[in-house]
Amino acid sequence: MLEIDTRPVVLDQYTIDETGRAGQRPRGVVYPTGVDDVVTVVEWARDTGTPLIARGAGTSLEGHLLARGDELIVDMSQANKILGIAPEDFTATVQPGVTRTQLNAAAAEYGLQFTVDPGADASLGGMAATNASGTTTVRYGGMRANVLALQAVFADATVTRLGRAVRKSSSGYDLKDLLIGSAGTLGLITELTVRLHPIPEWIHSLRISFPTVADAVDTAVEMLGLALPVSRLELVDAPSMAAINAFRGTAYAETPALFVDIESSSAAAVTANESDIQRIAHAHGAIDVTTARTHGDRHALWEDRHNLYFAVKASNPGRQFLITDTAVPYSQIAGAVDTAARLGTELGLNITVAGHIGDGNVHTIVPYNEDEYPGAQVFSDLVVRHALEVGGTATGEHGIGLTKKKYLREEHGSGVDLMAAVKRALDPQGLFNPGKVLDVEPVSLETD
Repeated sequence: MLEIDTRPVVLDQYTIDETGRAGQRPRGVVYPTGVDDVVTVVEWARDTGTPLIARGAGTSLEGHLLARGDELIVDMSQANKILGIAPEDFTATVQPGVTRTQLNAAAAEYGLQFTVDPGADASLGGMAATNASGTTTVRYGGMRANVLALQAVFADATVTRLGRAVRKSSSGYDLKDLLIGSAGTLGLITELTVRLHPIPEWIHSLRISFPTVADAVDTAVEMLGLALPVSRLELVDAPSMAAINAFRGTAYAETPALFVDIESSSAAAVTANESDIQRIAHAHGAIDVTTARTHGDRHALWEDRHNLYFAVKASNPGRQFLITDTAVPYSQIAGAVDTAARLGTELGLNITVAGHIGDGNVHTIVPYNEDEYPGAQVFSDLVVRHALEVGGTATGEHGIGLTKKKYLREEHGSGVDLMAAVKRALDPQGLFNPGKVLDVEPVSLETD
């Protein structure tokens, strides 16, 4: 068995997540470096009845990683080797602790990139466990679209490979996708083979300001409807732009805005696409369009968007933050943003709204202090229920974790019973991340 670190000063680092939620001190922490270590840990956990929580870079936003009692944290950060890059196959095989920036630095030598970008420098194992996505999903898809195969250790300590390193397969049940998005509740991922994509030679970026959210949404939907080669399509509201100005020292219009990337294989094509986007934007009342064509200018433009969370934090010192991430049909995006703004005003909350509009994914950041926490919880509940009422989902990319499992039955109906059956079949003792996603009582393995 690996040495278990039980020092209180270490365990205390595992009691909060990115949003400041608090959990219990875990039993201990282990740091496996490969699949054999993970098998040893699972065998010990099975024999002692000790639950396990797998952890990567710790960027989860929905309480996935918080211990409720006597769990052992399986910190995968030391299992961080890139096992191979196959440029001719456009794939890479990695251990779960490899981060996306680490992989991209290695893939760039071959003119390739790993495209899933959740903003944080998350580990690929954690990204698979939550089915992460982000700014580039509109073109390249999230983790489900970009994980071709994986290796996992299951509750009986068997090591199983799921999927194949090919772009398509009709062979049997797609068991790989059961683990992607499962939040580590079905097994521990120990290896992934992921898709890589060529780095485009020509990219232009735009920031477009609009009078209203509806104008921005209409522009985005028309862009997508014309099949323009958009690789990033982000919406931020007026309070978000005000927070960015205060944080970055800029003087942008404090109105709703789109951040857009377009990619192409030639200068002429990307210039023509940019002209199309500007034409569409102006037809929908755009009040300002800024274009960035060089690498440096594009980086600076996207730094504004990527720094939004830090800008909101800086504008609300001493507060904690609740973040929702519903997703709705395109036709409901403007209504979802308007609903969030109205509810924030009614509840006296200083909210900001941004989202991966190309996916209909709407994020709301709610700063709160102790007195405001009940109102923030009410706000989150009402926003999620609005999304479900208009045909959306409780979470577009952050996952269920602890905080959103109460919505599962409303969203999935009897499908929750099938999820519970899968959990009992693969993890009868309830060893893996208990209490997250589903509340399922463990099955006794005792025999007469």
